[in-house]
This record gives sequence, C-alpha cells and structure tokens, in this order.
Amino acid sequence: MKSVEVIVHSLYEKGIKNGNPLLDKEALLSTSGLEEGQIIDVKSKSNQFLGRGYYGIQNKGIGWILTSDPHTEINELFFEKKLKAAIKRRSELEQQNETTAYRLFNGEGDGIGGFTIDCFNDYLLIQWYSKGIYTFKEMIIRALQNCISFAAIYEKKRFDQKGSYVEDDDFVIGKRGDFPIIVKENGINYSVDLNDGAMVGIFLDQRDVRKAIRDKYAKDKDVLNTFSYTGAFSVAAAMGGSKSTTSVDLANRSRPKTIENFQINAINLENQHIMVEDVFHYFKYAVKKKLLFDMVILDPPSFARSKKHTFRAAKDYSNLLKEAISITKNNGIIVASTNCSTFDMKKFKGFIFEAFDKKENRFEIVEEFQLPFDFRSIQKLKESNYLKVVFLKKRN
Repeated sequence: MKSVEVIVHSLYEKGIKNGNPLLDKEALLSTSGLEEGQIIDVKSKSNQFLGRGYYGIQNKGIGWILTSDPHTEINELFFEKKLKAAIKRRSELEQQNETTAYRLFNGEGDGIGGFTIDCFNDYLLIQWYSKGIYTFKEMIIRALQNCISFAAIYEKKRFDQKGSYVEDDDFVIGKRGDFPIIVKENGINYSVDLNDGAMVGIFLDQRDVRKAIRDKYAKDKDVLNTFSYTGAFSVAAAMGGSKSTTSVDLANRSRPKTIENFQINAINLENQHIMVEDVFHYFKYAVKKKLLFDMVILDPPSFARSKKHTFRAAKDYSNLLKEAISITKNNGIIVASTNCSTFDMKKFKGFIFEAFDKKENRFEIVEEFQLPFDFRSIQKLKESNYLKVVFLKKRN
C-alpha cells in the first residue's frame, strides 16, 4: 500500500522524536481523505520525516507510528519480524508447564500499537482495537503462521465506540475449540472460553498478583474478593490455604463461573461463599453485620454502573477504599488494584493516602506490582503501563 504524507502539529514533534508512537487526536494538521488502515508518513512542518505508521481511530488516538526508518516498508515481512521478536521474548513462558496462558504480543510494547495476542494452551486470541489495524488482519495472520504453531485463532473486535466489543462469532482460523478449556497459571487451573462474548474468564495481567496472594498472604485468612468476576483471586487464595473466601460480583454468571474454577482445582466449596450482589450494597451489609476480613481485594473496572451506583476509578477509588478499610481487621491486608490508564502510580497512592486519612487509620505499603514482563510497555507512553497494585497493611 502506498503511503500518504501527513503533517504533525509542532506541539507533538518532540514527543514523536522521543519515541512516543501514539498519534493523539489533535496531532495531525489534517486527516481529510485518510481512510482506516492508510499507511502514513508523518512529517514536520519543515518536511522532516518523523515516522511511518498507519491511520486508525481508537479510544487512545488516531494512529500509531511503527518505524522511524523511512526505508522500512509496512508489509508481511515487517509484521513477521515483530512477531518473531515478541515470541522470542516470551520463550521462558512458552517452555513452562505450570503456566499455559500469557500475553504473546502486547501492541505498542512489542512495536505495533493497536492489537494484542494472548496464548491459551494451543489457542491464540487476537484483540483488535481499531478498524485501521484490522485492515492488516490477513497479513498479520499469515505472518503469525510463519512464526508459531497453533490449534486455532480467535479474535475480539474492540473498535466499536469507546473501544467496546463488537458481538460476533470470534473464530478465525484452525480447528474450533471445544470450550471451555482449562489453562494453567503458576500451577492453578482456570476455565477459559474464547468464543463467549467480550471476556474469556481470566485477566492475564494479574498473574504475579495472584501468585503473591497464594504464596505469601492467604494462609489461614478470611478473604473478601470484590468485583470478583470468575473468582480468580478467590481460587488463588484458596489454593494458598485461606480459611474462607467470599466472592462478590453483580453479574449473575459470576456464580457458576466461580464455582467451576473452584471445582477444577478440587477445592472444597464449604468455605467458599459466592454472592451475586452490588459490591457497594455488600459493603453496607458487611458493616451492618460487623463482618471483618483478614484480606480484602479491590480490583474494580475503570468504569462500572449498577442501578444505584456509577463508579469511575479516577474519581471514586478513594471512596471505594474507605469502604474496604471499614471491614478490614487491624493488621489485615488490602489489595488495592486498578487498570485505569488515565493516572499513574503516584496519583493512585494519593487516593490511598486520602482514604486512610479520612478514615483516620494508619497503613503500611507492603508490596507493589505493575504489569508482568509479557505485558511489555514503553516508557514514553505512560498509558501503556496501566496496571497498579498495592498491598496495604491496615494499622491500628
């Protein structure tokens, strides 16, 4: 495909030269006539070549720079080289029997913004974040076939408004899977379905956090897991010898999915409590009943809405944490987590200090986590390192 020259606003030149590959919505002087997937040569007002990439509208911006070399063509060989390099970086995970689900290619972190690839046993899942990158689908799949063997490829098209999922049959190529399948993460079993809506059953970016909960924090503890989804944190806690787990999520299907994850790990359900309930309602119930937990896990979505509550992490996380503090025992652990990309770890810790200050409680930061190594990010684009997890010990 022939490239089209575009001119960047002078305000954005420095960021591009310093290695930021994302083209913000206001970055180009004009987008007139550009089509999704159009290869673009980004130039300064003085006609200096800044980079070659593609035009693709997504919630992060309007395109990505893929190379600063004017002689590099964006073709199947380009994609193949990037994919091979990414797969080589994950060779440690590929050779493990204890972990069979991980991120194989992480968008801009591996050199091509706009899509990711996850590995689930022998199945691959591609997530597309713009119609622009989706125009390269066949080229990317052919390149992928030259790099790695797989049973099948599935996809999630997330280029609807605000990056939401486009409902579809997500099978792409290969032999259709008999879902759900069981994957392993640090020796724990989790149930996964790659063709059942927007989400598959587990968030792979929390792998290191689940391991820490199992190995260092859960033993003999009463654990509350809020916004629990399919109960992955609860399963990790139970595998670590917790006294009990309580999983709370508003979605009706969270109950059977959580039960399934307990059962495939041969965990006795007697001390595993599953509540289909608004988390905010549950906090009020727990206070009323004077329930206290040794560990409370807070991993809300960046945005959530129920009949009576709207939650925005950037605005409401401090108030959510205050609720958790009220039902955590002294010297208990709160796992404060967010995947919101609009603020950094420093600001997140500000929310933590604010919550404890308002509750007039002291705390100690015990441990911190960000993305695992397979979720490769780039320093020049802060939003790419989105995960922030802080283990807090509540003091008297």
